[in-house]
Amino acid sequence: MMGTKLGIISFTEHGSRLNGQLVELLGNRGYVCEGYAGEKYAGRYGLCPLTCSAGEWAGRMFERMDAILFIGATGIAVRSIAPYLKGKDQDPAVIVMDERGVFAISLLSGHLGGANELAGMLANLTGAIPVITTATDINGRFAVDLFAKKQNLWISDLKTAKCISAEILDEHPVGFFSEFPVPEEMPKELTLLKDGDPFDGTCGIVISLNEEKRPFLHTLHLIPRIVYLGIGCRKGMGADVIEQEVLAALRSCHVSVHSIAAAASIDLKKEEQGILDFCEKYGIPFDTYTAEELLAAKGEFDSSEFVKQTTGVDCVCERSAVLAGGNAGLLLRKRAGNGVTTALAVRDWSVYFE
Repeated sequence: MMGTKLGIISFTEHGSRLNGQLVELLGNRGYVCEGYAGEKYAGRYGLCPLTCSAGEWAGRMFERMDAILFIGATGIAVRSIAPYLKGKDQDPAVIVMDERGVFAISLLSGHLGGANELAGMLANLTGAIPVITTATDINGRFAVDLFAKKQNLWISDLKTAKCISAEILDEHPVGFFSEFPVPEEMPKELTLLKDGDPFDGTCGIVISLNEEKRPFLHTLHLIPRIVYLGIGCRKGMGADVIEQEVLAALRSCHVSVHSIAAAASIDLKKEEQGILDFCEKYGIPFDTYTAEELLAAKGEFDSSEFVKQTTGVDCVCERSAVLAGGNAGLLLRKRAGNGVTTALAVRDWSVYFE
C-alpha cells in the first residue's frame, strides 16, 4: 500500500539477499522500507546493520512501522513480537518469509493491519506461496474489518465485529443498514434493510455518522471519516473548553466525533495549543490556511467585520471546514460558544464492495 512504512529483518546470507531485493522492489511500489541484517551481511546487500537483538528491534519497529517482515523462522518472529502485542486495532502487520522465498505467511493483523494484502504482494513479487489463515478469507466470505479498512471507516467495537464474522461463517443472517447510497449488488452474506424492516437475525452493521442508531440487538457502527471541522477560538483557550464546544456542535446534528477526517483553521492558529491538544486526543489531523486561501473557498458564508479586521478574512470556521473537505458542503454553520467557533462540512460518499 502506497506510503506504508515497512521494516524488514533477515539473519542469513540467502535471507539478506532477499531482504535487499525486497527493499528495492517494494520501494518501487510506494512502500517506505528499512532493511536490517547482521553486520556480516548488511553492507553486502545495502541494508542497515543490526546492532541489537531481534526482540529489541521488533520493539522499535512496533513503535515506528506500519508493517514488519521477518525473513527467517516463524518461531523467531513469534518470540520477538510477543512482548509488544496490544490488539488487532493497534498492532502493525507482521509477515514471515523463509529465506528462500517459498512461503509468505500473514502472521498478525491480517485485515486491519494489512498483513494479508502484503503477503499477497510479496507472493506476486517473488513467486512465494501466500499463507493466509483468516477464516473469512479461506472461506471466501465477506470480512467486515477488511471492508472497514478499505473504506476508511471507524469501527465501533471489535468484539461485535468478531461476532458478525462468526455469524457469517455460521451462515446466519447479518443485517446491513446504511444512510449512504449502496450498490445494487451486495455480498450475499448481508441483508440490506431500511428503517422499520423486520429482521430475524441478532447482529447487524450500521453505516452512519450517528453512533446512537441501534436497530439490531448487536449493532456494529461503521462510521465514514467524511466530516471536516472548521474551528476558531480566543487565544489561549484550553483544550477542555474546545472539546466541550466541538462535542456539543457534533451532538447538535447527531454526528460522531469519529467521523471527523480533519480539523482546520487559519494559519494564525497553527500553534494554538488548545486546538492542537484536542486534535491529538482524538487523532485528528489539523490543517491551517492563509487568509488568501480561505477567501478562495466556494460558497456563501456568515460574515463578520470584526473577524475580517482581525484575520483578513470574513469567516474562518466555515471557510476552513469547506476548504479542508475539498469544497465540501456545509453541514453545520458557524456555532459560537465560550469563545470557540465551530462549523462542520461533509463530503459526498457512498458504499462500495469489491
